[in-house]
Amino acid sequence: MSPDATPDPYADPIAFGQRLKILRTRRGMTRSQLGGLMGMSDEWVKALETGRRKVPRLEVMLRLAEVLRVRDLSDLTGDQSAHVALFTGPGHPQLAAVKSAVDAFPVATVREAPPAEHLAARLAHAWAARHKSPEHRTVLGGLLPDLIRDAQVAVRQADRAPDRRAAQATLAEVYSLAQFFVAYQPDAALLWRVAERGLIAAQESEDPHAIGVAAWLAAQAHRDSGPAHFDAADAVNLETLRYLEPLLPDATDDVLAITGALTFEAGYTAARRGETGTAWRYWDQARKLAKRLPDDYYHPITSFSRAIMGAHAVTVAVELHAGGESVRQAARADAITIKSRPRRARHRIEEARAYQLDGQPDVALATLDKAHEAASETIRYNGYAKRIILEEVEARQPERRRRASELAVKLGLLAQ
Repeated sequence: MSPDATPDPYADPIAFGQRLKILRTRRGMTRSQLGGLMGMSDEWVKALETGRRKVPRLEVMLRLAEVLRVRDLSDLTGDQSAHVALFTGPGHPQLAAVKSAVDAFPVATVREAPPAEHLAARLAHAWAARHKSPEHRTVLGGLLPDLIRDAQVAVRQADRAPDRRAAQATLAEVYSLAQFFVAYQPDAALLWRVAERGLIAAQESEDPHAIGVAAWLAAQAHRDSGPAHFDAADAVNLETLRYLEPLLPDATDDVLAITGALTFEAGYTAARRGETGTAWRYWDQARKLAKRLPDDYYHPITSFSRAIMGAHAVTVAVELHAGGESVRQAARADAITIKSRPRRARHRIEEARAYQLDGQPDVALATLDKAHEAASETIRYNGYAKRIILEEVEARQPERRRRASELAVKLGLLAQ
């Protein structure tokens, strides 16, 4: 290796501090930024990186992994016996089948496309099944391969320009559904392929709702890639909002809702940056858009609605690491009103993060139990839930250790 090359923390037997510095640099973070997100100083980070401070205890290590979006704890510790995937799920049995369908290139296929109405009905059924099932990835894994292939063929076989645009809108929505399945699974390249194809199909459709949904998911993919990608998330998000804004006076409920969802996403990214005022300003703008929707309206993809704004408030407060405010927002939010089981489970996980931030680990574990009841395949793939559980497995209190261990077994973190 060249003396000027950056060591690879995944291959070279280097010290913890060196790993920390490399991973921080790869995320595009300064010592001050990392220290601020940890509630510490840049000198604290420097002391860790230079070896002047000892390797931190487990709860601090897990927090570092969360902030740096480290996929596996051993990548940070260097201890391969501590192999724990944090932000990547275990890989669903149907992942290969979905990947095969995404990768197909149906140029000369003899497969006949189903009627547009039939394809739309199947897609609506798939969304409804996802929202209702606690094992939503398993449900989608069975539906997506044929749905993807048929939507691809429908675009290829559309003869008239209006039919082709409508087929592209359907294909974009199928890719959006696929992104929900692929997210947090161990194939980042596939996730980006799905996101990019969704954006292209949406643009070809010229359908504002399809464009908004594809941008909403692309912004999330960028943001979840770490601080170095926050600007890219904002670029996609804010450009799409500028496109949608002139349409709002006469917009359908679905277009109004995806605009609200995108507005909140801008606040979510701001909260990740630690920009308190900006985060809450976007949240308030999203709440005003939600108030223009009917009381019982739920966006079929994002769950954006009046009811979801309480859950969004919890997320903003948690991302800003405001423990007391997070708990206050959690008390105001009513998870029962969230119709989608995966979205309800995600909200319970955000509540658990709030209680953990506020020094209430027992309540956090009880809340994660509720998340598991709502949608087991949401919590199983969620890095924040894993972090809380792994931290409490090391707790001094026997009862807390027992509850955390039971959850760890449910999630497959520990063998039974």
